[in-house]
Amino acid sequence: MSSAAKKIIVFDYGFGNVRSAERALAHAGADVEISRDYDKAMAADGLLVPGVGAFGACMKGLREARGDWIVGRRLAGGRPVMGICVGMQILFGRGIEHGVEAEGLDEWPGTVEPLRAPVVPHMGWNTVTAPGDSRLFAGLDKEERYYFVHSYAVRTWELEVANPHMPGPKVSWTTHGEPFVAAVENGPLWATQFHPEKSGDAGARLLRNWLDTL
Repeated sequence: MSSAAKKIIVFDYGFGNVRSAERALAHAGADVEISRDYDKAMAADGLLVPGVGAFGACMKGLREARGDWIVGRRLAGGRPVMGICVGMQILFGRGIEHGVEAEGLDEWPGTVEPLRAPVVPHMGWNTVTAPGDSRLFAGLDKEERYYFVHSYAVRTWELEVANPHMPGPKVSWTTHGEPFVAAVENGPLWATQFHPEKSGDAGARLLRNWLDTL
């Protein structure tokens, strides 16, 4: 099945660069629509959840749009979801900003915390260290750079695999002052801390890799 036939909903809950995500996915060959409609979000081949701003505010907006329920229902049925930037961060258990803690979707255990680096925010291009069998980064050179804009990150990966004989999540890392999670591939749930829609040809290839799995 061609990726051109894949229907993607960019979930519009008021906290993401939905237009740039729409353009990038369309350029990658998808049939894209920006929507917060429940039926459309549930029926799509893939759901993209962007995010900018504060963790707590994004979670509030997501809940008001029933996005938390949609993400949970899709994942329960093995339906693909991808988060970008804060759209990735809210997939973790909690976020701490300015000393205030907010609950996330808790799809993965872990805490989003302030980056400990000489310069914050982390703004600009950086490389990513991905597992050799990553499908998200397939065909991409390890020296490729991706565009980051953030002040918070997940510094440790806490999810333990119950069955060591089953494939576990593929976790990619970046360093800015300290190592942090840059991307995750975990069954139907994928996410990036960086912005593939702003990462040029490398970001476009990465989005095509996601579309090719749908």
